[in-house]
Amino acid sequence: MAMVDAGGVRLHVQRLGPPAGRVPHATVVLVHGLLTDSLASYYFTVAPAFAAAGLDVVMYDLRGHGRSERPPEGYTLDHNIDDLTALLDRLDVTGPLHLVGNSYGGTIAFGFTARHPGRVATLALIESEPATASWAAKLGRILHRVTTQLAGDEAAALAWITAHRGHNTARLAKGAARLARETTLGRDIPASRVLTEAQISAVRCPVLGVYGGDSDLVDLVPLKRGLLGDFRAVVLPGHEHSVLVEAPGTVGGHILDLLGAGAGVR
Repeated sequence: MAMVDAGGVRLHVQRLGPPAGRVPHATVVLVHGLLTDSLASYYFTVAPAFAAAGLDVVMYDLRGHGRSERPPEGYTLDHNIDDLTALLDRLDVTGPLHLVGNSYGGTIAFGFTARHPGRVATLALIESEPATASWAAKLGRILHRVTTQLAGDEAAALAWITAHRGHNTARLAKGAARLARETTLGRDIPASRVLTEAQISAVRCPVLGVYGGDSDLVDLVPLKRGLLGDFRAVVLPGHEHSVLVEAPGTVGGHILDLLGAGAGVR
């Protein structure tokens, strides 16, 4: 575990490597999702299997999340892409790398790839999409709901979440509401600069999309196929947005296949 200065914000980083005596053959960087997520979701799902397959695995908490610093402002998508860029430079991760992003983390990873195409060998998007105008509008609605519903009667809202989703989800929801309420995140993300279709189409590396069969993001698969020259989708029936934690072996196996890192962990 380490705290790394990423140029104005200190980010919590954890790194896993292959078993002793094995030299990693590639670096994979795992980028987590928004508000209720942190690097822990990878640590307890796919990261150990990736390290066992011979990869150098880099995980970090986004600004404001987990154990990373929480500045009061500066939460646009570009801020997060800048953080990832600075982090890789501080860690001296140079040659082509593999990026894996879950939900909002995939939007960050795609934005980084569009900005630095020569640095990314493959891109895996778990329940994620590139930043577009419709994406920004959707995030704006979600963040507005998070702040207003919990701000009105937080105790009642958390009691409902506890009864219907469990104590852990309620704890995460409370932290998420505080993050959205005490920082400019709720305003910054919907106001983020988005990508044009030409910028999306310019991403040429192999892209894997993994989706829950019951997720609304499945509807975007045809659009991605039309815009991306090397795109493959995997749809897992019976799962929704939390497919990473519900089916980590299957998700991780498909990503390892993309990376050419062995037979996978399915």
